[in-house]
Amino acid sequence: MSVTYLPILLLFLIVGAMAGGILYLARVIGPRNMTPAKAMPFESGIPNISPHDRPVPVRFYIIAMVFIIFDIEVIFLYPWAILFRKLGLFGFMEMMVFLAILGLGLVYAWKKGALEWD
Repeated sequence: MSVTYLPILLLFLIVGAMAGGILYLARVIGPRNMTPAKAMPFESGIPNISPHDRPVPVRFYIIAMVFIIFDIEVIFLYPWAILFRKLGLFGFMEMMVFLAILGLGLVYAWKKGALEWD
């Protein structure tokens, strides 16, 4: 193993030991008495008033997936912005092609009605 990777390995070992230690302490020290109030499901701190008897619409999942896809693709803009001057005109044109494809995908999703919430 190369000496240059030793600090990274050491960091992983320290973080793993700290995480394991915290989990162990929480298990040993933490209270374990289950009450009916703790067993009740809740959402955002608000007690559940009615059971969820109707299914979640598929449109919700489509909008969530479109959001995640565009959110992840926007993350690719950050490294490009950092290296903007080194990449020059070729890097700029590559990013314009990437953004054009991203824009076409957004227009396609918009035309298909994937962004409509009824």
